[in-house]
Amino acid sequence: MDDRRNKRISKYVARHLRHDPGRIGLTMDGHGWVDIDELVAAAARDGFRFTREELAEVVARNDKRRFSVDGERNRIRANQGHTIDVDLDLPVAEPPPYLFHGTVGRRVAGIRRDGLRAMGRHDVHLSPDRETAGAVGARRGEPVVLVVDAGAMRRDGHEFRVSENGVWLVTYVPPEYIRFPG
Repeated sequence: MDDRRNKRISKYVARHLRHDPGRIGLTMDGHGWVDIDELVAAAARDGFRFTREELAEVVARNDKRRFSVDGERNRIRANQGHTIDVDLDLPVAEPPPYLFHGTVGRRVAGIRRDGLRAMGRHDVHLSPDRETAGAVGARRGEPVVLVVDAGAMRRDGHEFRVSENGVWLVTYVPPEYIRFPG
């Protein structure tokens, strides 16, 4: 499968597993899992056909590891980024001392004032390294990488979780825990 098709399938699946499975007739369990055969059939009914094998390749090749497949290889879910109500059943984890968040300059003033909010998602997404955060910020323009004092947040009672693909999740980052560049 070429890269263009891989990307189209990945975006289609991510949109429906993260935001609106019901639009194509999918029923998700409380932890975000859907049956792979049902996903393939629902997509076909929606006019977007792909095979189970193509989906497996999308999961395997995705550099961001957006999806997980269960041990029996019968179910799939998005690892994070949901705007719908799901419990990913991730345990509280001890974060590294510092985590990073990529954004763009036009957002910095609001973040200085209000901190990092989940907005329409369940959690704020933080990266374990500057490079990843920079790449995330670059999707929307010239990236600005913020440093989050995750160790201090944890000591002050904030709970962190880490998704299967290494993205750190927290409900909110108050501004006093954020180091801004410059």
